[in-house]
Amino acid sequence: MTAQQIRVLLVDDQPLVRAGLRTILTEESDMTVVGDVEDGADVAEVVRRCRPDVILMDIRMPRIDGVTATAQLTHAGEPARVLMLTTFDLDEHVYAALRAGAVGFLLKDAPAQQIVDAIRIAQAGNALLAPSTTKRLIERFLATSSSDCGPTTDTALQTLTDREREVLTLIATGRSNHEIAKELILGEATIKTHVSRVLAKLQLRDRTQAVIYAYEVGLISPRS
Repeated sequence: MTAQQIRVLLVDDQPLVRAGLRTILTEESDMTVVGDVEDGADVAEVVRRCRPDVILMDIRMPRIDGVTATAQLTHAGEPARVLMLTTFDLDEHVYAALRAGAVGFLLKDAPAQQIVDAIRIAQAGNALLAPSTTKRLIERFLATSSSDCGPTTDTALQTLTDREREVLTLIATGRSNHEIAKELILGEATIKTHVSRVLAKLQLRDRTQAVIYAYEVGLISPRS
């Protein structure tokens, strides 16, 4: 094992799924599976003991589901990044999991290379914002939510400067720091600073939560 390896924890109540994921990941020289768990109730303790970088978390589990387990990790300040595992890409719990702190989601039958790539993206801190499916899912749930009554007012939003608000809007459209820098004709380091300030002021964990926030407060709409 090298210092560059990504430590992965598998959480799924189906032994065959865990075994399949382990087989895929052991083929990668930069990854190691540090443990596997069959229920969300055991996740927090195993995370403290194994210190994973990325967690592949099933949504539906018998005692504590993946949404609750993810929220518990987020509230505890655990740095491990959670990728949700789901059978259907419009699972009604996926949106809740993203709000709870997950950085993206994967279909259980996704190709091996897509799973491997997603883990690397998550470990790098980039969140799974680039794949259109994550953004589309956020849009779909917000567009059809019964609580969708138009833009809402959030006092935290008022703490942003005009430039920070502009950066948040561009984040919500799925643009990378490089793309934002190009559009605003600013240096990429400057954009990175703006993004950090936006997340800090709004008390958001990452770009995925920034996208959700922007939609929820009406800064951008699903039809934009």
